Amino acid sequence: MSRPRRSELYSRVKSFHYAFAGWWYVLRTQHNAWIHALVSIAVFALAFWLRISRQEWAIIVLTVTAVWMAEFMNTALEALVDVAAPDYHPLAKIAKDVAAAAVLVGACGAVLVGLLILGPPLWQKLALLLSG
Repeated sequence: MSRPRRSELYSRVKSFHYAFAGWWYVLRTQHNAWIHALVSIAVFALAFWLRISRQEWAIIVLTVTAVWMAEFMNTALEALVDVAAPDYHPLAKIAKDVAAAAVLVGACGAVLVGLLILGPPLWQKLALLLSG
């Protein structure tokens, strides 16, 4: 197998730079992204405290990732709609509303997954703490 040329390696590194720039843009400009960040940290901390299984971790990580991906796609779509239709257009509004709904659906699903996975061990641990 041949070694990648320097320009190919530079191109790969640059693509990561662009991806992190997009991530930073979302964090800087989207208020809901900060809510996602705080909830993500809280969920990961709670999962660690509850010592959930590897399979449960996998489900939690995938669920959190899905919500973040929906938020990123929503932000990208909003930017594209703003370029394509700088003036108000009812179809542009529909596109933005549907993209926002996708984030909402993902977040609601994540809450349900969180309750199913973290709820029972959390109630059990809280019951032990309160009774003892």
